[in-house]
Parts: sequence; C-alpha cells; structure tokens
Amino acid sequence: MKIEAILLVWGARDEVLKKIPVEGYWLYGEYDFIAKIEFSDEEEMKSFLRELKHVIHGGTFKLIPVQLSAVKDGREISVLEDVTTKTLAP
Repeated sequence: MKIEAILLVWGARDEVLKKIPVEGYWLYGEYDFIAKIEFSDEEEMKSFLRELKHVIHGGTFKLIPVQLSAVKDGREISVLEDVTTKTLAP
C-alpha cells in the first residue's frame, strides 16, 4: 500500500539541503526544507530514512506519515505498525 509522508528538515546548511534526494521546497524560517514524498511500502520508507541519515549529518529532520490507516473491504487496516518519525540530535 502506498505511503505518503511529509519531510521536514531544520538546522541544515544549504550544501546539505542540496544533497537531499527528493524534490521539495526550501523555506526561510523555522524549517529549512519541506517535501511531500510517496513510498510504495514501509521498506522503501525505511531505506529512504537510512539514506537521509547519511546526507544530513548533525542536522535534524522528521518524516511524518500522512496516512496511518485505511479502509479495505469495509474494515480498517493499519498502514504502519508504528508512526515512523525520526529526529536526529545535532
């Protein structure tokens, strides 16, 4: 099942923001970068998180899933077992 998420990045330098492997928007305020990302499954999202940790050394980010559950065949199903929100301390 497709997973949609919002990526928020703050405390990162411009040269780090240029290396983020998705298209998004640079911001000037509390956050430095925001993007909407779609993943085909949870494993793809986890792989993206691992890659992002290598790009953002010492910066901070959150990846917030937008859809946490869905209805299939008249019953609610879980898209993610737990909310995958990661924050890296500087």
